Amino acid sequence: MDLQLYGRTALITGSSKGIGEAIAKKLAEEKAVTIIHGRDEGLAEKVANDIIIRGGQAYVVVADLVHDEEVQRMVDEAERLAGSIDILINNAGGSGGSKENWANTQPSSWEAAYDRNVLAAIRVTSRLLPKMQQAKWGRVVNISSLAAIMPPPSAPDYSACKAAMNAMTASMAKAVAADGVTVNAVSPGTIHSAALDHRFREVAADRGVADKDAPWDVIARAVLPMFAQVPVGRVGRLDEIADAIAFLASPLAGYITGMNLRIDGGLSPSL
Repeated sequence: MDLQLYGRTALITGSSKGIGEAIAKKLAEEKAVTIIHGRDEGLAEKVANDIIIRGGQAYVVVADLVHDEEVQRMVDEAERLAGSIDILINNAGGSGGSKENWANTQPSSWEAAYDRNVLAAIRVTSRLLPKMQQAKWGRVVNISSLAAIMPPPSAPDYSACKAAMNAMTASMAKAVAADGVTVNAVSPGTIHSAALDHRFREVAADRGVADKDAPWDVIARAVLPMFAQVPVGRVGRLDEIADAIAFLASPLAGYITGMNLRIDGGLSPSL
């Protein structure tokens, strides 16, 4: 299926690795111009070079999104390199490796998590959304998490941040719908990222259910039931997230807005 993304320009925050990298590569495969963002220029350049080698078009911008002045510089540089930005994927953020729970959580951790996830997205979006409205076309996709609607007992700051992003998505979608701009959230479940791979292998070795260096399918089959009862019975893939986001970012999804798309193998029990 042709997603009609040729000639569109996409900025994907946090795209130097993981889900963001997969999204950027999929959008480039669909002929969108991609702007790779990260804090590590070397990692971002590697992603951009991979895209270019495969015949795509990619540029690199570097910024820490918790600083207003860096965000403004990043947006200015992105527009200088690639012109107006039609598609924004707010992927940067994450848990920051927090090990907090309700016994030791601190307000400072909540502030940092909110800044890294919610405010970072707002800093970028507020600079690009008015231009999309003026152009009468745009796509914003906010990467949320299943933790927003099924929060675990640990890392409460992260779950709360992603819940805030869901509410932000719904409000923003209503505000700009008449301007040809759609705003949606995507909530991944258990996805095979490098971090998850490392964690599953650690658990497999600690619990003695598989060798740490065993093939991934052996690791996943042994460890997944300890983390989540996924009806599909497997861990999701990065390309499955990227495919869905590419569709939401395309002209074909013009009547879909204000939605939280859960990509979780059926883990969430609600509609």
